[in-house]
Amino acid sequence: MRTVRPKKNLGQHFLTDLNIANAIADTVDACPDIPILEVGPGMGVLTQYLVQKNRDVKVVEIDSESVNYLNEKYPDLRENIIEDDFLKMDLNTVFNGRKFVLTGNYPYDISSQIFFKMLDNKDLIPCCTGMIQREVAQRMASEPGTKAYGILSVLIQAWYDVEYLFTVDENVFNPPPKVKSAVIRITRNNVNDLGCDWHMFRRVVKAVFNQRRKMLRVSLKQLFDRMPDDSFFEQDIMTKRPEQLSIQQFVDLTNMVHEQMNRNINK
Repeated sequence: MRTVRPKKNLGQHFLTDLNIANAIADTVDACPDIPILEVGPGMGVLTQYLVQKNRDVKVVEIDSESVNYLNEKYPDLRENIIEDDFLKMDLNTVFNGRKFVLTGNYPYDISSQIFFKMLDNKDLIPCCTGMIQREVAQRMASEPGTKAYGILSVLIQAWYDVEYLFTVDENVFNPPPKVKSAVIRITRNNVNDLGCDWHMFRRVVKAVFNQRRKMLRVSLKQLFDRMPDDSFFEQDIMTKRPEQLSIQQFVDLTNMVHEQMNRNINK
């Protein structure tokens, strides 16, 4: 059977270490009894262990060469091999509206987009595991006050608990990436109501971290069509920088901004 040629334009780095593949597959055991969707299976190094979990498993792959390989190597999986772009899929249709675990050896260049899509489908995805660039994993798991704490940290930790499980060296891939990788597990927390408007929360978080070296009283001004009174920016929280704020403080800040915008409209 011919192997698949890794394609640079798809960010393909095929894992070759079977022990690591098995360890990644075992991360889904934290969310038992629900189906599994693997993103970017490539030649199925992770898939071969996922199908042993005695659960429904589907894989989504955009590379037609990989799809052909998987169809040949895993004939029992053929009905569950989806040739599509994960970022464009309607995830409600994958398991007919059932919740599922998302996993994979995610392409580096779209890993953040994958997690943003997960957030958009958080009620469908109680658990997400897999391997990503170490730097991205560190950002996702970082705490307030750290250099890595940023947009991805806040938006994901608002709804999920993040575990940085282990680091993976470059030499277990074909071709080897230029950076180290890491395996993470993300599980839904107990938050059902964030306590603020989610869309406004995202706007606020992105706005202030896009100017992360500036105090909030400076970076928040870009959100307002009509500038608030000076008293709004004189509140104590406005002297902080975004990496100093906890999730709850971002919720409070969002409500402050939202309330001020409504006041401006009613003036």
